[in-house]
Amino acid sequence: MDVLGGYVFTFLAVGLTFGNSAGLIAPDFIHPCNTTDSECLIKATQEAIPEFSKGLPNLGVPALDPFVIDELPIQLPGVKVTFLDGKVTGLRKCQVLNVEAYLEKNIFILEIRCNITIKGKYTAVGRLLLFPINGEGDSKIKIVNSVIKLNIKTKYFKDEEGRDHFGIKNYKYSFDYGDRVHYTINNLFKGNPELSETVLQFLNENWRVVTEEFGQPVVDYAMNVTIDTARKFFSAVPYDELLYVPIPKY
Repeated sequence: MDVLGGYVFTFLAVGLTFGNSAGLIAPDFIHPCNTTDSECLIKATQEAIPEFSKGLPNLGVPALDPFVIDELPIQLPGVKVTFLDGKVTGLRKCQVLNVEAYLEKNIFILEIRCNITIKGKYTAVGRLLLFPINGEGDSKIKIVNSVIKLNIKTKYFKDEEGRDHFGIKNYKYSFDYGDRVHYTINNLFKGNPELSETVLQFLNENWRVVTEEFGQPVVDYAMNVTIDTARKFFSAVPYDELLYVPIPKY
């Protein structure tokens, strides 16, 4: 649950890089679109995902499948949860549902669907819904057909050499947890495996209520990291290496 929205890292950066791959900086797996037609943008984004998710160390963009979380403390109402040594997989197989770019209006829209698996250690102290929690151990969370939609306000800027770049001014997002979230968490109650299993069964039977109550701060965290990652990418790669459409006046 530590990065329920973490998989958007791949698509926020890739989704905007729908232009020419012949530049000196842009990676060669970016296939060009000569227009902002959605059909081409969706195809180019989908084709780029498997390679982009491996990371671009020369541009300071980390690998996203697997995506690693060393430690993520989260203070939620009534309970403090810390995830440790987390690993997220499944990003490279996500499906791009929609991409829209309105360059003159500085609007970019991206919608994706993913199946994500998150594994790692955890500690938890406090109260989860009706149950007091005092546990630590292993956790595994599978998210089936989750959908995230980003509405990004873009901007343009020049680097020190006078080259134009994409930028991100702000963003809004919606997140749907999809068809199913399945929890496998051991030792929720130290020394009481029966009660731990009872609470785990409750979590899985009421997965949507549980996830919606506790997921929002986690998704917000993931989105902030997503935006920071995308800004690094667009600061490194000039506009004219990404897009064969004239840049709007700014």
